[in-house]
Amino acid sequence: MLALCFLQAAATGADAQSSGSGAGTPLQQTVAAALPFDLNVHGFLLGIGTGRVTGEQPPGGNPFALGEERARFNVTAEPSSGGPEVVIKGDLLYDNIGNAVDDDLREAYVTRSLGPLDVSVGRHIVTWGVGDLFFINDVFPKDWYSYFSGLPMEYLKLGVDSLRMTYSSQVMNADFLAIPFVTSDNFPPPSRFLMFNPLATLPNQRQSEPATRLSDTEVALRLYRNVMDSDVSLYFYNGFWNEPFLERNRLISPTTATQFYPRLRVYGASMQRNLFDGVVSLETGYYDSAEPNSEWRLLAGYQREVWQDFTAGLQFYGEFAAHSKPSPDSLVVAYPPADQFISTRLTQLLDYQTWTLSLFAAYSPGHRDYFVRPMVTYQATDRLSVYLGASIFGGPKSTFFGEFDGSDVVFLGVRFDY
Repeated sequence: MLALCFLQAAATGADAQSSGSGAGTPLQQTVAAALPFDLNVHGFLLGIGTGRVTGEQPPGGNPFALGEERARFNVTAEPSSGGPEVVIKGDLLYDNIGNAVDDDLREAYVTRSLGPLDVSVGRHIVTWGVGDLFFINDVFPKDWYSYFSGLPMEYLKLGVDSLRMTYSSQVMNADFLAIPFVTSDNFPPPSRFLMFNPLATLPNQRQSEPATRLSDTEVALRLYRNVMDSDVSLYFYNGFWNEPFLERNRLISPTTATQFYPRLRVYGASMQRNLFDGVVSLETGYYDSAEPNSEWRLLAGYQREVWQDFTAGLQFYGEFAAHSKPSPDSLVVAYPPADQFISTRLTQLLDYQTWTLSLFAAYSPGHRDYFVRPMVTYQATDRLSVYLGASIFGGPKSTFFGEFDGSDVVFLGVRFDY
């Protein structure tokens, strides 16, 4: 790929430049002095290629699931007078498979501090809860295609356009969001990943998104503080499911299926604290839903450094149906639900932490599906890094990870920070 050569060539010149004065070039100093605000610009260049290794290809697909060159721009503008701060994080990218130039606006918001209250408007990436790749009270949209394809972990989260208010005090801290535009999860496209479709034989499948109305505004609230050396949080969410469901027009011999996002309320709590020379994490949430059935979600995890530069984590995640009326027979989940999973994450640093060996693995004893993601990262210089990894799926086609069986991929990425 172009970036794999370009980034390596750029590293030598940029590192040489960085060995000089940290104040920037005379032109940069002149521009900075002329601006009425403090401007900070940094980012990275990233090139990645992801290829399938199973020999299977989706209809109309090719051996590659992803091929991109990205240029990230992180821009922060803070007025010298102490006015509102502007934050923009976005990518310009070239999609080698689609042969197209595109953009990916990650975050863009204006924020102002009013004493203990911070108010910001725009696109935010929000991370709540204590789970590792299994989320309960982190109800905000995810980009599973980016993560499965090998993009860095930060691309798993999608931004939400919202009004966000954060309040801090010695008694209680609060984080509130009002989200007028519903954003759903981004799943791998069928043209790039082999995927299970429970209604593939239906000739007519429609998509339906929640209407953009004031009454459909999603709201989310987190209250948190430290209690007896534990980080404790309470959560509330009123909005929609992020993953779609399919509703057939009739149970027998259906001809039409409509994809839609049911309403959802979530009430939850989490706790995290140091214990037994490690970190214990607990989280729960009640998913109050008319269709599909309401359910309880539970998570328990433990992580510690076993020996120097080697960290191991173990996690249990489960979904349990609550007492509720049966869902309509015509309702079918578009993407198979999860069950109970046991997962582990292992991380080993080597050679003065220039090499990172990591492994994430999850297995469902009930459904017998699994996901494994090994990765090796080499930090060649302070700015240049290279990583190699894989996404491996298995299990019955109708399960959470098994639906991607046949889409195992290997990815190679090169990143240069500036």
